[in-house]
Amino acid sequence: MTVEQFVENHPKGHFCQSEKWAKLKDNWIHENVVVNDKDGNIKGMMSILIRKMPVVPYTMMYSPRGPVCDIHDKETILELTKKVKELAKKYNAYVMKVDPDVSIEDKEFMQIMKECGYKLQKTGKNFEGIQPKFVFRLNVDGKTEDEVFALFHTENRRKIKIARDKMGVEVKIGTREDLPKFHEIMLETGLRDKFVIRTLEYFQKMYDNFAPENLRLYCAYLDGEMIAGTIAMYYGDKVWYLYGASSNAHRKAMPNYLLQWEMIRWSIEKKCKIYDFRGVSGDISEDNPLYGLYRFKKRFNGDFVEFVGEYELPIKPMVGKIINKSLHLAIELRRKLFVLKGKN
Repeated sequence: MTVEQFVENHPKGHFCQSEKWAKLKDNWIHENVVVNDKDGNIKGMMSILIRKMPVVPYTMMYSPRGPVCDIHDKETILELTKKVKELAKKYNAYVMKVDPDVSIEDKEFMQIMKECGYKLQKTGKNFEGIQPKFVFRLNVDGKTEDEVFALFHTENRRKIKIARDKMGVEVKIGTREDLPKFHEIMLETGLRDKFVIRTLEYFQKMYDNFAPENLRLYCAYLDGEMIAGTIAMYYGDKVWYLYGASSNAHRKAMPNYLLQWEMIRWSIEKKCKIYDFRGVSGDISEDNPLYGLYRFKKRFNGDFVEFVGEYELPIKPMVGKIINKSLHLAIELRRKLFVLKGKN
């Protein structure tokens, strides 16, 4: 079994741990850390992305949604960690970051990580981490389309029907040629909701690496005009909603509800266990500016999941404190500049 086959078939496998994701992140150095059992079979791995930090002679190592292993097998996690430390010497890394796909309710895993030297980072309840800490996940395992549709809040079922049957919104699976228009709508969405978006080239690269087997671009049309779109990722036993965009015009046509249903239908078609709506805020008070996103996803009646969050394996702790503070300031400045640019 290859490393990629191991990741794709493992219960803790994730598209961010795949070779395809590493190829997408080609501005990072990529290394796999693998441990085998006594028979030579893979029992654990971590796909690690390594980035040279600006100005200083250090690198950061990051394993998105790793490790892929039995998360309660302390021996395997210790072996992986030992190899991570060896890799850190090779690349002069100051830290190893990891944000496992593990619920915060799993106290056994959290204790193992602590005993292996990882330190859980304090984050807020919004989108402070690299990956979202709070998500909605819909269990579609063994269910028919009718059974899943019946799970939705009455309001969401009504809006899906309005978009499709009353407003005449049509959803099609897009091609690479549709990405520029999708990106144009993404820009509109980012400026409206005040978040930084990826470049068109990034989406094209993502499409080239994952489509058509793992990635679909869904495009919503009204009277022949694309008014909204989403990108969904299929890998292992899950489908994830990665990106969504909607134009300021025609929002009353409810295209986003129909797009979600079409992506959920794909997860049912692929016989997945989970459809993942991805990130929401953990602050569910109605006066939170992000509450609308939470309410939109909540009404599909998935499970509200809080992950354990981001761990760091400190290699050079003092260097890390200085760099982390600088990174936080740079990210906030980038967001403000993006919003100001859109207003001019």
